[in-house]
Amino acid sequence: MPMYKAPLRDTQFLLHDVFDYSSHYASLSNGEDATPDMVDAILGECARFCEEVLSPLYQSGDEEGCRLENGEVKTPKGFKDAYDQYVAGGWQGLSSLPEYGGQGLPASLGLIKQEMIGTANWPFSMYPGLSMGAMNTIQLHGNEEQRQTYLIPLTEGRWAGTMCLTEPQCGTDLGQVRTKAEPQSDGSYRITGTKIFISSGDHDLTENIVHVVLARTPDAPKGTRGISLFIVPKFLPDAQGGVGEANAVSVGALEKKMGIKASATCTMNFDGSVGYMIGEENKGLECMFTFMNTARIGTAIQGVGPAELSYQNALAYAKERRSMRALSGKKEPEQVADSIMYHADVRRMLLTQKAVAEGGRAMLYYAAQYADHMICGYLEEDEEKVAKWDDKLGFLTPILKGFLTEIGYEATNLGMQVYGGHGYISEHGMEQIVRDTRIATLYEGTTGIQALDLLGRKVLLTTQGGAVRDFTLKMANFARKHLSDKRVRPMAWELLKLSGQWNWLTMRLMLTARKDRDLVSSASYDFLMYSGYVFMAYMWTRMAVAAYEGIENGGERGEDFYRAKITTAEFYFDRLLPRAQSHASSMLTPSEKIMKLDNEHFNFD
Repeated sequence: MPMYKAPLRDTQFLLHDVFDYSSHYASLSNGEDATPDMVDAILGECARFCEEVLSPLYQSGDEEGCRLENGEVKTPKGFKDAYDQYVAGGWQGLSSLPEYGGQGLPASLGLIKQEMIGTANWPFSMYPGLSMGAMNTIQLHGNEEQRQTYLIPLTEGRWAGTMCLTEPQCGTDLGQVRTKAEPQSDGSYRITGTKIFISSGDHDLTENIVHVVLARTPDAPKGTRGISLFIVPKFLPDAQGGVGEANAVSVGALEKKMGIKASATCTMNFDGSVGYMIGEENKGLECMFTFMNTARIGTAIQGVGPAELSYQNALAYAKERRSMRALSGKKEPEQVADSIMYHADVRRMLLTQKAVAEGGRAMLYYAAQYADHMICGYLEEDEEKVAKWDDKLGFLTPILKGFLTEIGYEATNLGMQVYGGHGYISEHGMEQIVRDTRIATLYEGTTGIQALDLLGRKVLLTTQGGAVRDFTLKMANFARKHLSDKRVRPMAWELLKLSGQWNWLTMRLMLTARKDRDLVSSASYDFLMYSGYVFMAYMWTRMAVAAYEGIENGGERGEDFYRAKITTAEFYFDRLLPRAQSHASSMLTPSEKIMKLDNEHFNFD
C-alpha cells in the first residue's frame, strides 16, 4: 500500500529560504495572521491529517470505488468520516472570507494545503477541491443574496460544489453547449440538459451539492457569446438557509474509469431544474473561467503530488530491494546482492522523480504568490491590480497545468518501473498512482488545449509576446545577479541564455505564423513543454542559490538537505533540461510536415 509522508522540510525550504513567504505575507492586506509560526502550525496539522487519515484510505478507496444506489452515489468506506474530520478541522474555509465563515488567510496557504491532501489521496481531494472552485465563482460573480445563501454552507463544508460544463456533443468546445435556461416570473430559470464527466456530481459527504452550470437563455447568440452561468442546487435552500425540497437534478450514470475510482464522476441530468443566474446574461464563460482557472491550478497539483507519492514509495523500495552487484564492485558484501540504489539507472529514475516533484512544487509556490496578489486586488476593489496579477497568473496557468501533469505522469511511470514486475501488481499501489494520474493530462482542458491557450491566446494574440518578455526579464535579472558566484555560474549562465532563446523563439513563431496559420497549432505543444522546462530551470537555480546560502549560514534545514538540493539541481540541468532544445527544434518545423498527409491516407489496412 502506498504510504505518504508530508515533505514539510521541503515545503519550509521553499516558503522560508527560496520565496521569503514571511515578507510576502506581511505585504498582503489579508496576510497579517499568516505569521511563520502560524503557517508552520497549520502545515504540521495538515500533514498529520493527511498521513493518518487520508493516506490509509487511498488504496482501499480505489478497490471499493463509488457505487450508484437508488439514484444516489455512495463513496467508499471511511470517506464520510474523513470528510467530517476535514470539516471539523476548518480546512475548507482556510482561505475564504471571514464574513462568510472563512478564516481569511492568503490563497497560497489553501493551495499548499490542497497539495498535501491531493498527494495523500487525490480522489478524496477532488470533493472539497471542486467546492473551492464553486466558492470562488460565487464570491467573485454572485450577488450578495447568493453569497449569503450559498457561500456560508459551502465555506463550512456542509454543502459541496461542482462545475457542470461539458456535454456529450461538445467536449472542450463549449460554444456547442445546448443546455437551456428558461426564465421564470420569479427571476429564476428552469434548466434543462445533460452534462457529462461531472466530478463530485453526487455523493454522500454533504447534505447538499451546489452545481454551477453553463446554459443558454432562449434568445442567446450562438457560440460562446451566448452562454450564461447558473447556480443549480441539488436541494433548494429553505427560508432559514437550510436544505429544502429536492430540485429536479438526477444522476444519469456513474462513469466506469481507468482511475480515480473513489471520486464520483457522473452524468448529470437537469430536467427543468430551478436555477439562478450568476453574473450577467451571456457572460457565463467569462465567469466560469474563474472556476476553470482554479481547477487548472488544482489539476497542476496532480502532476506534482503523484510524482512525490510515487517517488517516496519507489525510494523506500529501492533501498530494500537487492538485485545483482553494482558495476563498480560490491557495495553490500554481507548481503546476497546489492541494493538497487547502487545501480545508476535506478538512481536516474529516482532523481528524475525527485527533480520533477520538487521542481514542480517550487513552480506551484511561485505562482501561488501571484494568486495572493490577485485575490488581494479583489478584496481591495483595485481593478488595475487584479488585471495585472490575473494576466501574470494567466500566462503561467497553462504551463503549470499542461507541463506538470505531463512530466508528473512520466514520474509515476518511473516509480512503477523501479519496482519492476512488482510495480505492475496492485498490492503495492504503484500502478494505481499511474492510473489515477493519467486523467490529469485530459481534464480541465487537455495538454493540447493548454498549449493552444498558452501560445495562441496568452502569448501571440493577447500580449504579442509581452508575457514571455515580462517573465524572462525576471529570469535574466536573477541570472545576472548570480553570474559572479562560481558555485552557480553554470546554471545562471544557462538560464540567461534560455531567457534570450525563449524570446527569440516567440518572435520567430509570431512572424512565421502570419504566413503559416497552422503553425500555432503544430508548434503549441513543443512551445508549452519548452516553457515548462525553462520555468523549472529557473526554479532549480533559485533553489540551488538558496541551498548554498543555507550551507554558508548554517540554515535550519541541515547541510545534508541543502547538498541534496544542489545535486538534484545539477541533475536537472544535466539530464532533463536538454529536452528543452528538442522541443525548440520541433516547434520551428513548418506545419506542412504534419498537415500534408491527406485524411484518406490515415488508414490501418
